[in-house]
Amino acid sequence: MDAGASTVEEATMSVVRAALVQTNWTGDKESMIAAHEDYARQAAAQGAKVMCFQELFYGPYFCQVQDTKFYEYAESIPGPTTERFQALAKELGMVLVLPMYEEEQPGVLYNTAAVVDADGKYLGKYRKTHIPHVPGFWEKFYFRPGNLGYPVFDTAVGKIGVYICFDRHFPEGWRALGLNGAQIVFNPSATSRGLSGYLWKLEQPASAVANEYFIGAINRVGIEDLGDDDFYGTSYFVDPEGQFVGDPADAYQPELVVRDLDMDLITTVRNRWPFYRDRRPDAYGDLTRP
Repeated sequence: MDAGASTVEEATMSVVRAALVQTNWTGDKESMIAAHEDYARQAAAQGAKVMCFQELFYGPYFCQVQDTKFYEYAESIPGPTTERFQALAKELGMVLVLPMYEEEQPGVLYNTAAVVDADGKYLGKYRKTHIPHVPGFWEKFYFRPGNLGYPVFDTAVGKIGVYICFDRHFPEGWRALGLNGAQIVFNPSATSRGLSGYLWKLEQPASAVANEYFIGAINRVGIEDLGDDDFYGTSYFVDPEGQFVGDPADAYQPELVVRDLDMDLITTVRNRWPFYRDRRPDAYGDLTRP
């Protein structure tokens, strides 16, 4: 009987029910945190076992302007918000990825995502590596470049990686996450229609194919008070064959996206296309030149 139960459990775990949420700015930090607690409960009620929020989830996307008053959104990680969601993760039995504004010490700030396991344990964090500085995305004013590499977290649902927004334009980090064992990589973003819309449904599917894992791509929706950037939503999951798992989310409205990810597809695709076997790192030296 025990052996049979184990077999059933293993078969069930080959499918991971995962969630993303895209939403708009509510006007203050506490109401944003409360809204995301509610989204997490909704996802758990639908059977989700892992969930990622959008970039800088509890604030506006303040990088549309350069103003030191927004430094007040930064906090330690782990810290009060991490601990609040550790309790929720334990209650719901769900892995949570929490993109936040991190203060390591006064004046040392990062764009970071904390990862919490389904038992509430804080597993660690990823700091955004590539920091843009173009009109509407004045991020170097707010963030230091990440310095923690490309960690992969061993969670209750498998091996999870994070790559944040502008990072997605750089293939090296996607590959590093694959080499570190990632099975699902989340890319929380705040990206606007006029600038990057033509890339949104190209880059992540191509990266999922090249690196043979699942990607969850999250974007905000709406226009915030700080500028006229129109965040275009359309959050989605994409599989290792580059196919959307269900339809992308709405381009204008908040939406909770819950999808079943067949983890066995990773093995199927890697057996078909042995990209990791056939890599030639000995031939790539020029790629690491400044």
